Amino acid sequence: MASAKMVPLPDYREYSLEEMKQRAAAFCVDMQRRRTVRHFSDRPVPRQIIEDCLGAATAAPSGANRQPWHFVVVTDPAVKRRIREAAEEEERKFYSAQGSQEWVEALAPLGTDAHKPFLETAPYLIVIFAKPYDVLPTGQKTQNYYVLQSVGIATGILITAVHHAGLVSLTYTPSQMSFLNGILGRPANERPFLIHVVGYPAVDAVVPDLRRKSLQEIATFL
Repeated sequence: MASAKMVPLPDYREYSLEEMKQRAAAFCVDMQRRRTVRHFSDRPVPRQIIEDCLGAATAAPSGANRQPWHFVVVTDPAVKRRIREAAEEEERKFYSAQGSQEWVEALAPLGTDAHKPFLETAPYLIVIFAKPYDVLPTGQKTQNYYVLQSVGIATGILITAVHHAGLVSLTYTPSQMSFLNGILGRPANERPFLIHVVGYPAVDAVVPDLRRKSLQEIATFL
C-alpha cells in the first residue's frame, strides 16, 4: 500500500472570536435570504461568474478525494429547448399517473406543474452528473466512494456560491432524468443528479409563502 503524502495545511486563516461571531451571523442572515426561484429573466450573466461558482463547488470534500462529479453548463437555446421538451414529457407522466397522490399534494404549496419554461428562459442550466465509477484510458473501471454524499455537498456549495454572487437558482429534478445523457452526450458512467437553473429573477418573480423550520426543530445540542 502506498504511503500518504502529507503537506502543511495551506491558507488557513484564523479570526478573532469577535470576528468569527460577526462573520457567522452575517453569513446566516445572508443565506436566510436565499429562495428557490422558478421565474427567471433571460438577462445574460457573464460566464466568469459561473466559472468561479463552479470553482467554489469543486472545493467540496469527496470520498477518497475521487471528486465524482461532472458539471455540464448549457447555454445553447436549441439544447435548452430539447431538455425542456424531454423534461416536460416526463413531468406529464408524473403528474398524470406516476406520482402518488401524497407526493403530488406535497408539491401543491409550491405551485409546480408539468410546464417548465424556466428551462429555456434562464441563461444557464448547470446539469450535475454523479459518477459511481471512472474509466481509465485502458478501459479499466475504478470505483468511486460516497458518491451521492460527495456530489450533494458540491451541489450545496454551488447553490451557496450562486446566491453569494447575487443570482438566484432552482434545483430541478425531473422524475426520470436519463434523457440528459443522450441530449448532452455524457457517458454511461455518469448519472444525472439534478439540473441547477441559474440566472437573475424575473422582474415579476414570486415565490411560495413558506417558512423554514427553526433551529430548535432541526438541531439538537448534547
